[in-house]
Amino acid sequence: MQNTMLRDLSVLWAMFHVIFLFVMLFRSRYTRRKTLLAAGAGMGILMILNMVLGWVFGFGFLGKIFFFTCSIPSFVFFYIFSADKKFRFLFTFCLADTTCLWIMAVTNLLDFYLGGGKFVLMFFSRLIAFPLVEYLAYRFLRKPYLELQAAVAKGWGIFSGTTMLYYILLTMVVQYPVNIVERPGDVPVCVLILMLMLCNYGMIFSSLYGQLMLYRKQQNERILQEQLESQQHIRKLKHDMKGYTVTIAGLLATGKVDEALDYLKNVQGEMDACMGQYCPNPYINAVLCSYFQKFERIGATLESDILIGDEQLPYMELCQILSNGLENAADALRKLPQEQREIFVRMKYNKNRLIIRIKNACSSDLVVEKGTIPRTGKEGADHGFGLPTMLEAAQKIGGDLMCYTEDGSFVVDVMVTMKNSAKNP
Repeated sequence: MQNTMLRDLSVLWAMFHVIFLFVMLFRSRYTRRKTLLAAGAGMGILMILNMVLGWVFGFGFLGKIFFFTCSIPSFVFFYIFSADKKFRFLFTFCLADTTCLWIMAVTNLLDFYLGGGKFVLMFFSRLIAFPLVEYLAYRFLRKPYLELQAAVAKGWGIFSGTTMLYYILLTMVVQYPVNIVERPGDVPVCVLILMLMLCNYGMIFSSLYGQLMLYRKQQNERILQEQLESQQHIRKLKHDMKGYTVTIAGLLATGKVDEALDYLKNVQGEMDACMGQYCPNPYINAVLCSYFQKFERIGATLESDILIGDEQLPYMELCQILSNGLENAADALRKLPQEQREIFVRMKYNKNRLIIRIKNACSSDLVVEKGTIPRTGKEGADHGFGLPTMLEAAQKIGGDLMCYTEDGSFVVDVMVTMKNSAKNP
C-alpha cells in the first residue's frame, strides 16, 4: 500500500509540473495574475478528477485514457488563454507534455530495473527531475523562447508536427497494450525512442536558436542602417551650408530681408529635423531623428521631452528599445484617422534611473493590462511585434519594461538603472 501511494503521489507531482512548465513557456493574452489564477483553478479541478479516476480504476487504466481525460481538456483550456494560435501554441503544448512524458518513462524504467519496482526510486527521482528541468528551462530557455514566439511567425508547423508525433509515440510505446515494464522485449525499442527524442529536440532548438540569432541580427542591422542614413544626411546638410550661406548673403546684399528670413527659417527647419537638437548622443539622436521625420510624414502630432546629455550610455540596447517602440507606434498611428495621430516620447533621468516613455494614440478596442505583453501587431492587433525584443534589451542592461493602455493611448515605459558613470544632464 505504501509503495502504491508513492507511485500515485509521483503521478500527481508530474501532473502539476507539466502544467507549471507549460505556463512558464507560453504567452498568455491576459495578465500573469489572471493566467495563474485561472490555471490553478481549472487545472486543479482537472487534476483532482484524474486522480479520482486513477484511484477508482487504477493508474494503469488512467495512463491509457490520459490523452482524453487530461491532454485534450488542458489543450482547449490553454488555447483560449494563449496569445499564440495554431502551430506556435501546438509546439509549446506538445513540448511541455513530451518533456514530462519522457521524464516519467525514464524514471519508470529506472525504478523497475534499479529500484526493484517498489516505486521509491521513481518517487524521489521525479521529485528531483521535474524542478531541475523547470530551473534549466527558466534559466536558459524561457526568455529567448518567448522572444522567438513573438518574432518568428512561420516555420512552426514541422516542429509542432514532430513534437505531436513524439507525444503519440511515447504514449503508445510506454502504455499500450500494457506498461513498458511488463513488456521486457519492447524495452530496447523504448530506450532508443527516448534517446532519439533527445537528439531531435536538440536539432529543433538548434534551428530555433539560429532563427532567433538571425532575427536579432536583422534588428541590429536595421538600427545601424537608420543611424548611418541619418548621419549621411547630416553630413550632406553640413556640406550644403556653404550654399545656404551664399544664398542668404546674396538676398541680404540686395536688401531682400524678408526673403532672407523666410529662406533661413526653411533651412533651420530642415536642420532641426536631422541634426542633433534632440540629444547630444549621436546614436540615440540618429534614431530619434529618423523616426520623428517618419511621424511628420504621416501627419502625426509629436511631443517630445528628451533630457539626456552626452554621457556614456549603452546606446546599442537603448537604440534597439527606441527603434522597436517607435516603429510599433508608427504602425499603430497609420491605422488611425489623421486627427487622432498623436505621440509623446520622453527620455529623462529620475535620480539614477533613465526613464523612457513612448505613448501614442491607439484604437479604442485595444485593451492591454499592466504586466501583459500583447501579441504581434502584424496580424491585426495594434502592438506586440518587437516588445519582447525591447524587454530583452532592457533586461540586458539592468532595466525592465511595462506596457498598458489608458484613456485611448498605448504606453510603453522602460526604466533602466544607470551606472555611476552616467552623469545627469
